[in-house]
Amino acid sequence: MRARDLLAAFPTVTADTAVVEAARLLAGQDLPGLIVVDERGLPVSILPGTQVLRLAVPGYCLDDPALARVVDEAHADAFLSSLADRTVRQALPPDGSSGRSSGRRELPVTDPDATVLELAALMARTHSPLVAVVEQGRLLGAVTLQALLDRVLAA
Repeated sequence: MRARDLLAAFPTVTADTAVVEAARLLAGQDLPGLIVVDERGLPVSILPGTQVLRLAVPGYCLDDPALARVVDEAHADAFLSSLADRTVRQALPPDGSSGRSSGRRELPVTDPDATVLELAALMARTHSPLVAVVEQGRLLGAVTLQALLDRVLAA
């Protein structure tokens, strides 16, 4: 089983896409994340849905989860409204966040010949719920964690 056998067409966004639009894509298509592409349509990052939430949740609630309980329900339900003027660029983790010595995060991108174990290792290493599949400078689609697990558990 290779990446080409598991890949599916996948929506993309750019760094300048509104985060609210990205959140709508995530929710509307039940996606674990989105592929962020450059002007050539090539992957530059993966935006996990959790990063969109991280941008929307007030910092004081991230620092002290107990404070989230004291926010009244009406305000708690509206926390995504804080994303109105934000872009995907602001939701992306900064380079070097993985602690790798090179100072740059490893991008979860592979070629269509990657094995299931290679895909699993890449997802685990990069903490990514999906892997972009690129061949000859063209994005073919992505393999999601769900597709990978479905296939491995069915075997």
